[in-house]
Amino acid sequence: MNVRRRLIPAAAAAGAITLGLTALTACSSSSTSTTTADGKGGDGKLKVVASFYPMQFLAEQIGGDHVSVTTLTKPGVEPHDLELKPRQTAELNEAGYILYLKGIQPAVDKAIGQSEAKHKVDAATLTTLENHGAEVGHDHGHDEHGHEEGGHEEGGHEGEAHSDAHGHEEDGHGEAGHADEDHADEGHKAEGHDDPAVADPHIWLDPVKYAEVAEKVGETLGKADPDHAADYTKNADDLVKKLDALHTKFADGLKNASTKTFITTHSAFGYLAERYGLTQEGIAGLSPEADPSPARIKELQEIAEKDKVTTVFFETLASDKTAKTLAADTGLKTDVLDPLEGITDRSKGDDYIEVMEANLAALKKALGAK
Repeated sequence: MNVRRRLIPAAAAAGAITLGLTALTACSSSSTSTTTADGKGGDGKLKVVASFYPMQFLAEQIGGDHVSVTTLTKPGVEPHDLELKPRQTAELNEAGYILYLKGIQPAVDKAIGQSEAKHKVDAATLTTLENHGAEVGHDHGHDEHGHEEGGHEEGGHEGEAHSDAHGHEEDGHGEAGHADEDHADEGHKAEGHDDPAVADPHIWLDPVKYAEVAEKVGETLGKADPDHAADYTKNADDLVKKLDALHTKFADGLKNASTKTFITTHSAFGYLAERYGLTQEGIAGLSPEADPSPARIKELQEIAEKDKVTTVFFETLASDKTAKTLAADTGLKTDVLDPLEGITDRSKGDDYIEVMEANLAALKKALGAK
């Protein structure tokens, strides 16, 4: 065998080495040049990176066939505690468009702030954030803007609120969709999840606010990829119609309830509660990992008795231990109210719309809605 190896012509050996080096160079260059100057991959699709599921859903629905979407938060991972891998940081630099929501994932916020990507869109800048605080109590007569909330309880005012959201006349946000770059430092400092003075980032759980964001994502995608701007606008309009229909289902379904109060592990439903005239009582704060104080547990037990609460809600990606303990101590039922931070095999639906419809069914049952 050794003799036969020595008989291989030198030219052939040199050729083999050259081919090997060529192949290696090709692999190397293909891995570093898969993104064009306009942020598109070799397939011609705009490379989009979404921070977690609610942003991924928007990007996929609105981007359609013209985008290739990757998400930083894989199914089953609790997004608040995500730490990025070097490969994911590299994806951010190669992206043609990044869609994220500042205040949910501190590590992601930092990495995106340092990213070289041209089009970085913070969804929090596409709508108005509100301060729901760590623990939402009973004093809901006005939101922090001084607007009365009572109108949310009557179906006739729901459409009006939705019209305002899309009319682009509220607080000068009509041009929000045009500020699609470098939003990372624009006034939504929401990393401290449990500070009552910090704005609540859970905007996607209100179909009206989510629709407002969807419309403007269509605009910003069009700026990142002008060749397909018309398609992005059309897809965004189609999604807004679906979200409008979802909003109507919630408004009609929760109109006549025997109680307006619900208890949930994670105080993620402040916008939803405000939209439909409900009162959210969170065991934890805006962060699902926060531990309630003994005084808070006692307060919740008193609230449950006073407001005829029937159910303590927990979620799929965080521990249900505290919720089940509270329910057992107060003789209440438990059920899932999904904050939709990720879709897994345990989710009650395959996408945002289906899981939100499951949330509505759970709320109607718990609140005695007819």
